[in-house]
Amino acid sequence: MRYRLLVSTGVVAVVVAVVALGAGPVAGQAPSPSAKAYNQVRTADGHPDISGVWSHNAATPFERPKELEGRATLTDAELAALKRNAAKLFNGDTDAAFGDSVFLAALKESKDFKSTDTQTGNYNHFWLVDREFDNRTSLIVDPPDGRLPALLPEAQKRQAEAAEYNRAHYADGPENVPHNCYGGSLPILGAGYNNYYQIAQSANSVGILMEMMHDVRVVPVDGRAALDPAIQMRLGSSRGRWDGDTLVVETTNFKDNLRGGGAGGRGTTATTKLTEKFTRISATTLKYEVTVNDPSRFNQPWTAVLYWKAEPKSQIYEFACHEGNEAMAGTLSGYRAQQKEAAEAAKKGSR
Repeated sequence: MRYRLLVSTGVVAVVVAVVALGAGPVAGQAPSPSAKAYNQVRTADGHPDISGVWSHNAATPFERPKELEGRATLTDAELAALKRNAAKLFNGDTDAAFGDSVFLAALKESKDFKSTDTQTGNYNHFWLVDREFDNRTSLIVDPPDGRLPALLPEAQKRQAEAAEYNRAHYADGPENVPHNCYGGSLPILGAGYNNYYQIAQSANSVGILMEMMHDVRVVPVDGRAALDPAIQMRLGSSRGRWDGDTLVVETTNFKDNLRGGGAGGRGTTATTKLTEKFTRISATTLKYEVTVNDPSRFNQPWTAVLYWKAEPKSQIYEFACHEGNEAMAGTLSGYRAQQKEAAEAAKKGSR
């Protein structure tokens, strides 16, 4: 999983179009995320060089587990125990663990682990990248309890309705199938599963290639005006600016994109405003901070902080998903067969 190859020439073309690289990356020992000073390597236009391939494979959970309520960090001894537990549970022969389940299983000292991947045929943890543990107990830093703020009553209703609709109409058509590969979503929060990013920058724009669903965001940093609010897109419309050594990206103009009903704070709505901050704090670490302000969903804004790791020897594999979605025909025909069987059973039962 460490060495990754970028195959898609279309993606390369988009990224290359915005590149005008200055100085290259500096080799050296990575400081801790709390390090105060870093001698920035700069591009020809004087801004920090944040280009390159970055990964986020931290095991830190998105929200703070109830078991760690009131604790923003673990002790070094607790962290060492967590790592030992994870090494036993995920030794390459055990079930594959995704998302926060790695941290939670290690925290609870589970004796064995059952994967959440039950729909497509399970595989073992050998095929997944190793996760990295630190002392933090949540990616969310605000609210201070490390938990998502409360959903508003109307948002709870919409989320429940969306989840029920998705359940009842799982495969009415290709647009309804959850794994239809139409694209990813924001904000960037994942870890350990196709969570690699390639950044290319010029004086006028910054390109961010997201490995998951091979989406490319091109962020103008030339002061151009925002788009008309009536124009809405899945990944929104971004505008960037440099605030000292931090790239600040503000994104609005989202379409409603609450895949799976929007559980866990993921996804965006037409009222979402994202503020992302990219700050290179060492030769090997890029701090990514994102604030989500969505007054139609949450009772207050919330902020998460991720630390991306430099991958100077890596490139990104093409994320081909279904290789042209050729599996879609099988998914839909199988669903039609299930519907037919259910209808025939209902007929027999009514006789």
